[in-house]
Amino acid sequence: MLNPIPFYRTLRETDPVHWAPEVHGWFLTRHDDVMNSFRDARFSANRVSLMEQQLQGLDPSLLEHFTGNIKLQMMMYDGRDHIRMRRQANPSFTPQALDSWLPAIRRTMHMLLDRVQKDGQMDFVPSVSYELPPRVIGELFGMPQEEHELLLQWAAPIAEFGGLTVGMDVVTMAKKADTAMKEFAAHMTALAEKRRHEPGQDLLSQMMHGHDPRMGPGMTMEELVANAILMLNAGHMTTTDQLSNLIHDLLTHPEQLRLLQQDPKLLSAAVEESLRYRPAVPFHYRIVGEEMQLRGKTLRKGDVVFMGIAAANRDPAVFSEPDRFDITRDHLHQKHLTFSFGPHHCLGAGLARRELEIALEVLLQRMPELRLDPERPPRHKCSSLIFRGFDSMHVRW
Repeated sequence: MLNPIPFYRTLRETDPVHWAPEVHGWFLTRHDDVMNSFRDARFSANRVSLMEQQLQGLDPSLLEHFTGNIKLQMMMYDGRDHIRMRRQANPSFTPQALDSWLPAIRRTMHMLLDRVQKDGQMDFVPSVSYELPPRVIGELFGMPQEEHELLLQWAAPIAEFGGLTVGMDVVTMAKKADTAMKEFAAHMTALAEKRRHEPGQDLLSQMMHGHDPRMGPGMTMEELVANAILMLNAGHMTTTDQLSNLIHDLLTHPEQLRLLQQDPKLLSAAVEESLRYRPAVPFHYRIVGEEMQLRGKTLRKGDVVFMGIAAANRDPAVFSEPDRFDITRDHLHQKHLTFSFGPHHCLGAGLARRELEIALEVLLQRMPELRLDPERPPRHKCSSLIFRGFDSMHVRW
């Protein structure tokens, strides 16, 4: 669906807890329901059993490394195990820690623009938004530049398999995702072993050596590797799509772009408004842990619930004129849910915000005449519930 916003509005107004037999799951579309479901322990993040059900019929050996890794990632845990893993990663994502990486983000963005500046045109998606996030993560892990290409090669098939849609060759994509996960895990294991004996200031070293044993057991080596991979994959496609969405939002709202160019202090506000207006991940999903009632509907144990972030972000009960893109909006009092909410609030939200702000700042400084290419219209990526962005977006300057 190219523009699902009217459909979200209809559900929000007429059936905010909607059963969709096509996907055998519930859809929540009101801001308070989505926010409350994120912090309600009865909605479980442990989706391993669902993932295994979805892969029934495939030879388990096809996804041995993929599923084995996913099962160890903190996003699949609730309660104590989730807290245990997240606590060990938290120090690497404090504002102070993230600010130390600002020069690396800026340097990477300039490098990407150096490649295309003289051309006067580019496809923004492959040239910038697809390249920036994994290269920044590579910097955070202390990986040399020549290894950043490997990150791109591994991240793509893993992300594509995670966003499977009807009509795709599941077996072929499963093989590619499993091979990528196997190679990625082997590389990160070797890097972790090196950091064990030769720690540095990188994110992996901080995770390995910053754990306080007084807080309980830390992550195993396998869990460290799995969650390092999670950090790349979670930060790759989401920030890639959000950066493309941000640039498209501004270029299609020229009066807002002029406001930003006249007042650069609106930079962070522009990022927040794009996060609200066009989130890269329109839905998160959870599993009902025990039978419950919600707005007169019975949600049974094991049911899948899709929390409609994109719908909640346009709820008029929270946002005035929600369908208007407005970078002067009061985001302190009108909270979007793009980075989730509660215990599973996105660990990398601070990093994503810094990447988006610096990318936008550098782009507008170097290409103040940036505009969409009228001869080659953008091609939306809208074939999955999980990711929403652009497959292609040609620009000129």
